[in-house]
Amino acid sequence: MRKIWSLPKIIYLFIPILVISIIFINMPAPAAEITGIDFIGHANLPTGLSFKKTEVGGLSGITYDAKKNLYYAISDDRSQKSPARFYSLKIDLSQGVLKPKGVKPVGVTTLLNSQGKSFPNRTIDAEGIALTNNGTVYISSEGDVEKSIKPFIKEFSLASGKELNSLPIPKKFLPTNNGKQGIRNNLAFESLTITSNQQHLFTASENALIQDGTEAKPKINTSCRILQYNLLTKQPEKEFLYQTQPVTPLFNISRFFASGLPDLLAVDDRGNFLSIERSLTGLGFSIGLYQVSLEGATDISQVDSLLQAKSQNIKPVRKKLLFDLRKLDVLLDNIEGLTLGPKLPGGHRSLILISDNNFQSLQKTQILAFRLKVESPLIRLLRRLRLR
Repeated sequence: MRKIWSLPKIIYLFIPILVISIIFINMPAPAAEITGIDFIGHANLPTGLSFKKTEVGGLSGITYDAKKNLYYAISDDRSQKSPARFYSLKIDLSQGVLKPKGVKPVGVTTLLNSQGKSFPNRTIDAEGIALTNNGTVYISSEGDVEKSIKPFIKEFSLASGKELNSLPIPKKFLPTNNGKQGIRNNLAFESLTITSNQQHLFTASENALIQDGTEAKPKINTSCRILQYNLLTKQPEKEFLYQTQPVTPLFNISRFFASGLPDLLAVDDRGNFLSIERSLTGLGFSIGLYQVSLEGATDISQVDSLLQAKSQNIKPVRKKLLFDLRKLDVLLDNIEGLTLGPKLPGGHRSLILISDNNFQSLQKTQILAFRLKVESPLIRLLRRLRLR
């Protein structure tokens, strides 16, 4: 005869399950963590490479289209050599490595303004690019402070290259005629990234706004602002302080020193990123790849000047060095863009970095490939609960 459990015993057995469920529901789910990174090869495109009557170069940002297994790389040519444009690239990682001839351009798209015309000479300085799920890309431009051309973040059709809309730029980022506020020339919106849930877009100033502090100098860091947009409302939402690492150049030659934050990459929907910090140190480049978290960082969107707000307890974003690219047995170029790529054989995710050759004969367009080792949120959660 089957034994029938009494109601109290059922409740007694159910209580632990209920408690564990409550813990899981109320505990914030940890993000996936990158626990390792391996270099899997590099390729170069030579300066002067011609493709469809344009010179391939100035590639300052890159984004990945998983549906087409294509990469889109924005050129920072200010419509001087050819009209402003982005390229479609094939990057072959099918064997789990990037071989020297594993990158080739397969398409070029001219950017068209709201009137359907290409951007006139020196009216755009496109630096960042991010793909949406709607067949469009967002592109950021640094503008030109010296010519009173404002920076922008605009959405363009992936197919036609035509401008579709523009995001509003908060006033504190816009340069003023008296030179006391806003972005510094050529140190503005280099970075651009969109979260995988398509709800938020992020960019950042490459160096501090004028009212926020000094630009990067030898042994002195700079205070960049990360700017968060809500893509549902198309409005700026929050801002965060990102402090770069101070860099010591090989020689005391300030004339040939430059440093800053050229790109950000959202790795999840919970405020976790990868960032590049790139420095020209006189005789070469110093490139650091960092893990970044917004958790606990102060929203400074209501702070017009960080210099005037020193007494406030402003917490910057948290970051830690993931990889110092100087450890590679590769002569580094001017790395400015990064994007996640496809999964590699074995299941690990790929990461691609790309350089801006500045259209200079002594430089090259350099593509670096890495394999990321990522610990899943579930494993991290189990470890946190000590159930693993």
